[in-house]
Amino acid sequence: MVVGLLNANPIVYKKKERRARNVPTVIDEYAVEPIDEQEIFDYIRDIKDPEHPYSLEELKVVTEDSIEANDKQSYVRVTFTPTIEHCSMATLIGLCLRVKLMRSLPSRYKVDIRVAPGRHATEAEVNKQLNDKERVAAALENPNLLELVDSCLEPTYA
Repeated sequence: MVVGLLNANPIVYKKKERRARNVPTVIDEYAVEPIDEQEIFDYIRDIKDPEHPYSLEELKVVTEDSIEANDKQSYVRVTFTPTIEHCSMATLIGLCLRVKLMRSLPSRYKVDIRVAPGRHATEAEVNKQLNDKERVAAALENPNLLELVDSCLEPTYA
């Protein structure tokens, strides 16, 4: 049995400065605004790591470059990079990403969450779990797991 954290001293990176979104000069309250990679990144950048007091952005688990968004096809893919190859929290991190996007995006979007290729020992199994609707629904029915996910999604005011 492992005692303590698997990655006790992760590398912490500086957060990127938040960029202002390009807002059209003519404001039409009924116009559909396309969702892009920057908006998706803004949704997920502050999710807290389950093991450390840092955000997924600070640990470079998610980056703006790891996001694909196609508004016309209502498709979003987030590829995340666990801090270590044997990260026991990879599935939980992916679940947090999925839940945040489920709560933030219109229901027409298909969300695909993936571990970066070659960056986790059980990459295929984690990807399968994260993109199986029944497994995700079952996980979210567990009150303890849902509480843990919600704690990772709580806003920080720092």
